[in-house]
Amino acid sequence: QVQLVESGGGSVQAGGSLRLSCAASRNTYTNNCMGWFRQAPGKEREVFAAIYTAAVRTYYVNSVKGRFTISQDNAKNTVYLQMDKMKPEDTAMYYCAADSVVCLLIVPDNPGHWGQGTQVTVSS
Repeated sequence: QVQLVESGGGSVQAGGSLRLSCAASRNTYTNNCMGWFRQAPGKEREVFAAIYTAAVRTYYVNSVKGRFTISQDNAKNTVYLQMDKMKPEDTAMYYCAADSVVCLLIVPDNPGHWGQGTQVTVSS
């Protein structure tokens, strides 16, 4: 069973920054695709950032390129998401995920491969 523990999130004004963390078990973290997806009310889930931990290869959707940075800490089996220059349209519930499809920017079908989610709200 994949175990992912998220932290961070909260509220910020437009232009501000937030940092999310996702801690995983060593088995989940090692040689895996980990990333973040979000879901806003009335919208589809969207994987927007991913990282292949074995190669530190990163993937982003265009809407967050240049603003969000995904990174990893191998000693802590943790993936981070630094979000800068945030916009009101970034408001959503954010989830960490660990699954091979995440590097294809696809949301895993199995909710067992998701974290519990954390709310991010950006006010204008």
